[in-house]
Amino acid sequence: MARRFSASDYADGILSGNRVRLSQAITLVESTLATDQQLAQQVLDAVLPHAGRSVRVGITGVPGVGKSTFIEALGLHLVNKLGRKLAVLAVDPSSQRGGGSILGDKTRMNLLAAHPQAYIRPSPAGGSLGGVTRSTREALLLCEAAGFDVIFVETVGVGQSETAVHGMVDFFLLLMLAGAGDELQGIKKGIMEMADAVTITKADGGNETAARLARREYQNALHLFPLAPSGWSPQVTVSSAVTGQGVPEVWQVVEQYCQQTRSSGYFGQRRQEQNLHWLHETIRQALETRFFARPDVARQLAAVQQQVKEGTKSAFGAAEELLGL
Repeated sequence: MARRFSASDYADGILSGNRVRLSQAITLVESTLATDQQLAQQVLDAVLPHAGRSVRVGITGVPGVGKSTFIEALGLHLVNKLGRKLAVLAVDPSSQRGGGSILGDKTRMNLLAAHPQAYIRPSPAGGSLGGVTRSTREALLLCEAAGFDVIFVETVGVGQSETAVHGMVDFFLLLMLAGAGDELQGIKKGIMEMADAVTITKADGGNETAARLARREYQNALHLFPLAPSGWSPQVTVSSAVTGQGVPEVWQVVEQYCQQTRSSGYFGQRRQEQNLHWLHETIRQALETRFFARPDVARQLAAVQQQVKEGTKSAFGAAEELLGL
């Protein structure tokens, strides 16, 4: 039987930069077992004073935009050229049968995964909306405590998960493709409004002109939105992960944003607001879990669900009945 470590064993290992212990701790926070969750919270409490010192960047984009290729190119620039320590939390789609990860970012970012200054943690999306869960944020805090000063959170794709990841990062980067038809068609206003920067990827192999045209179109579209509370005007860049052209400029935009928002005080204020948001979100999730775990609810649930399916009881009435147990 595998040895069960104490909270101090985990915390000491994380703070000393032990990646095996970090991975074990992330597995612990991802566990749904009550005993594991209790231990995970003890570990988080122990390392929390050492977290919060990184730059947190959310990265998303439409399917086929080349997120993994771009993240590897930007990550290699950070670790090789700038000497940063990078952790990538990549949420993969999950198998509907086994629940496991069906894509492996360690195989899609093999150069970055092998770098001693980088740490990649692919994890299955599971049943969470868009794959971004409370455990994603807890993993982020553990990586910060382990000394990683840049954290990337890669989402599955453009969808409702972007709202969740936007609530846990400092900077939100949207990757887009050029030459795929109407450049703005199907891009929801809410996602564009959340973006602190848009990068047109794959500007190579004869696609450079289309990428520059797309850049102008996106920049014009972003000017139509009201100024964000941060006071930052989103920028649009063009990049190629294959040639490396434009990749360093993306990080320059991130640094400009951090400098401006730290000077204005918005950076710290947003971190505080995010902490409160995750308090409320954690309470909501815990209440839902405890509600469905109640024996009286479990006894009545199947019958009530059947009534709702058959149309003999409204969803609202059924919910009130179960909540009143």
